[in-house]
Amino acid sequence: MGVLKRDFETVDSTLREKDGVREEVIKITRDLTRLSSSIVHLIHHGGWEDARLNLAKAVMLVEKLDSILEKHPDLKYSGLVYNSLAEYVEAFFFFKLIAERKAPSLSELKVPITPYLQGLGDLIGEIRRHVVKLLDDLKIEEAERELELMEFIYRSLKTLEYPDALIPGVRHKVDVAARLIEDTRVLILSTKNSLRCLNPIESK
Repeated sequence: MGVLKRDFETVDSTLREKDGVREEVIKITRDLTRLSSSIVHLIHHGGWEDARLNLAKAVMLVEKLDSILEKHPDLKYSGLVYNSLAEYVEAFFFFKLIAERKAPSLSELKVPITPYLQGLGDLIGEIRRHVVKLLDDLKIEEAERELELMEFIYRSLKTLEYPDALIPGVRHKVDVAARLIEDTRVLILSTKNSLRCLNPIESK
């Protein structure tokens, strides 16, 4: 019975520590999700400097999260962490692609493969929102360039024909992306046709 008592004391101590880590992780992931959402919102509304500042804060949170979870891989690979990291990837990519026209590397992002892919899948939807704004401003060429980017990301994700157990949620995001891309293509074509009707002489 003495062995059982000692083992339960060890178990209780371990779980108490892990629960403390879990609570801290919940707070960090909540803050990371909020920052990531803010970055995307700011980009859509032209708040580049604030978006850049929030991105720097988000990077620091990811580094802190990685450090805390180094000894707790069971928490690191949980849905709670993956969901917030996927939003971070989406925001990071969106900022770099729209502001700097370059894509960050996986090593630069410092996230596991699954949230990396999930974030890229969601990114296509944000680029579409950006395209809609460009079309509202009649920036057709820029909109077509962003459509090409959407298609490139989609084709890249589609090559990864692995089961959902390995890359959960990614296949569904690819299917959604296909519809978004087709809708975006139709929207661009419709806008171009409308402009031709308004300016029949210039379109000749």
